[in-house]
Parts: sequence; structure tokens; C-alpha cells
Amino acid sequence: MDLTEVDIRRFQGFQNGAGYLHDRVVETVGTLYGMHWPHLQYETARDVRRSPIHDRLAALGACFGEVSGWERPNWYASHEAEPRYEHSFGRQNWFSDSGEEHRAVREAVGLFDQTSFAKFLIQGRDAEAVMQRICANDVGVPAGRVVYTTMLNRHGGIEADLTVTRLCEDRYMVVTGGAGERRDFHWIEQSIPDGAHAFLTNVTSAYAVLGVMGPKSRELLSSLTGADLSNEAFPFLSSREIEIGHAVVRATRITYVGELGWELYVPTEFATHVYDVLVHKGQEHGMRHAGFHAMDSLRVEKGYRAWGSDLTDQDTPVEAGLRFAVAFEKAVEFNGKSALLRQIEQGVKKRLVVFTLDDPEPLLLGDEPIYRNGEVVGRTTSGTFGHTVGRSVGMGYVENEEGVDTADIRSGTYEIEVRAERFQATASLRPPYDPRNERVRS
Repeated sequence: MDLTEVDIRRFQGFQNGAGYLHDRVVETVGTLYGMHWPHLQYETARDVRRSPIHDRLAALGACFGEVSGWERPNWYASHEAEPRYEHSFGRQNWFSDSGEEHRAVREAVGLFDQTSFAKFLIQGRDAEAVMQRICANDVGVPAGRVVYTTMLNRHGGIEADLTVTRLCEDRYMVVTGGAGERRDFHWIEQSIPDGAHAFLTNVTSAYAVLGVMGPKSRELLSSLTGADLSNEAFPFLSSREIEIGHAVVRATRITYVGELGWELYVPTEFATHVYDVLVHKGQEHGMRHAGFHAMDSLRVEKGYRAWGSDLTDQDTPVEAGLRFAVAFEKAVEFNGKSALLRQIEQGVKKRLVVFTLDDPEPLLLGDEPIYRNGEVVGRTTSGTFGHTVGRSVGMGYVENEEGVDTADIRSGTYEIEVRAERFQATASLRPPYDPRNERVRS
């Protein structure tokens, strides 16, 4: 069973401190019996971990949420509105502001503070051999290449969902979500065989991360660096050091929002300088600051999965539609390979599906019942309003003990229940936005 909610690794070490517990526990107990509003944020034990540009973002009207102690901008209040949540189960007070951020990323360029990403270095002469066994995808790539991969348990369940960048022959950088920092570090650490010349280091605090995303991101960044950012010179899933302002940063061409873009890994002491350079020049290109609520709506429209909701250690890449990120052909017997091969041979009993509501009014939040031909077949794992497609989009597993295949999914009639009312939904194994990945690779 999925024990994520009681896994001690969901906490960071500092969260076991007496002062932190004194402040947080009283609120936690009270909240347990209170109304569980969507996107509800804790108010105690806050402002613990801050990005170097935190104060600049606060001055721009950022409303922060907290993940693993990190203060992250969830949305930016406009028109001198107060950056504070007004909770409801419908469209909350940040809905329109986040929608504008969403559209800016789709139409121009958005700037995300992704410093809360966890970053690890694994290095040593056995680093490739160790990572090939831990990772389902093939990480035996040239230096400067990025690989999206899962890490599996012996049952084929997804223990981690992350990217691996090869920096040189004996060094990799692993990047994962802030909430998975301790869990994923532990998983990799305990997977390194005794005696292997491979060493894992948490370098999260060494780098700020600025996401520059949108169709005008190349235009903006090219005005700030002498590096060639063309598709030919800097293709999707490549990473290299470039100069921005007076700083050398690692630019990685990848995206979690479904647009052309780069994640800039900036040494912490240079973060405010690089940020100021981006903001100054960004005004000429329609750049807008965007928060994690916009990132969520952007990624769900694109069908990008999130670990902890769409992916857990009870779900396999075959069930989650991630077979493209599994290198069955590589010579190494990676963790979980035999379990996946058995599952492919026997067929799956559940499959992650993308749903789009036909009615533009209902709002999906996640955990809504999914009906197929009038029978409950699962619940949504993610849900949000897709501001590009103009209606709610969600993901969820369609389950059937007799087996689930593509033909079954396409043949059914689907409804999703929202606040005790069922609404017609369109089911697909492809995202409603840019299913051919043309924007990402442009």
C-alpha cells in the first residue's frame, strides 16, 4: 500500500527541531479538524527557507506557499490587491491573476523561481554504472545531455521521478521536486552498492534556479548572452554553461510547462544579479513573473505527471504512460525491469488517462470520482483549470480488474463528479495541449 503520507522522509531534518515542532504542531492538530480548503497553507513555522530573490518577489506581490520549509511564490497579486488567499471550493481570489500568468507563459515568456528544486551530485568512477542500475532510462549519454527518468522498486513501482544531467564522464546532477528532497536522496544513497566508487552530495543550497519559459524565451536569453541558443546548437534536453550578465550559469533546456524554455542553475551568490538582468531585459519581451499555481495548470494541460499525486510507488511507468522513459534495451538489469516486462506480457489493470470536461464551468481539484459507462472506475489524481483550452483538465487512473487497454479507454463514455454532480468528460491518452511536442522542441 502507498505509505507516502506517513513516510518519515517527507520531512526535512530541521522540521524535527523543538522550536519548529512547538510552533507547527498546535496548528496541525487544529487544522486536522478544520475545513480542508484547496491550497490551504500553514501559517506557523514559516519563512524558514528562502530563495535569494525572495524579497524582490514579495515586493512584486507574490503570495507564497510552503513546501519542505521553502517559501515558493504560488501567484502574484495584481492591481494592488492583497497577496492573501480567500479560500473556497470554487474559483479562488487568485484565479484570474494565475490565469494571466498562465497565458503569458503560453504567449510570451514567464519567469519562475524554482530554487526549491532539490539538486544532488553523484560522482566517482562508478557513477555511470550505479545510475544505470538505479534509473529506468538510459543515462549513459554524452556530457551535456539531460535524461528524464524514473527510479523503480522491485515491483516496478515509481519511487522517484526526476531528471539526470551528465556533467562529465564521472559526474551527474540529479534534480527532483522540493518535496522529495529527503526521500529521493535516501533512495539513491541506499541504492549505491557497498564498495562502489560513487558519492552522493546534496547541493540544493548551492544553486538558485530561475525558469525562463515561453515562446519568446530564446529571444530574451539570446539578448543577454553570446551563447548560440538556436535549436541546432542548443537542442531540447541539452545543458551547458553560459554567461548571463557577469555570471556563469548552467542553462538546461527542459520544461515542466510545455513550452520552449530553459532552467538556469545559478550559483546562489550570483542569483540576485542574474535575476535583475533578466527582469531589466525582460520588459522588452513581455516577460511576466509566474507562480506555482500557473505552473500546475500549465503542466496538467500538457499531461505532465507529478510524483505524489499522478505517480506513486504503487504505480508503474507502464500504467502511468511513461514507457518512453524506460530503456528496456540497455544492457544493465535496472531495478524493476523484470516486473515491468511481466506486466507488459500480462497486461495492466489500470491506466493513467487525461480528462477534459465538456462544460467550461466546473472546476477540477483532484480526487473526484471518475465514471465510465455509469460505473465508478477511479478518481482523479490531478485537476485544475486549463486557461489555454478554456475548461478544466485532470488526470486519473481508469481501473478494471479484467484489464485496461487503449481500445477500452477510447470506447467508454466518461463523467467526472464535481460537488455531487456529474459532468461529461473527454478521455484521452494524449494531452489536450500540443500533443506532438512541437512547442517544446521549437
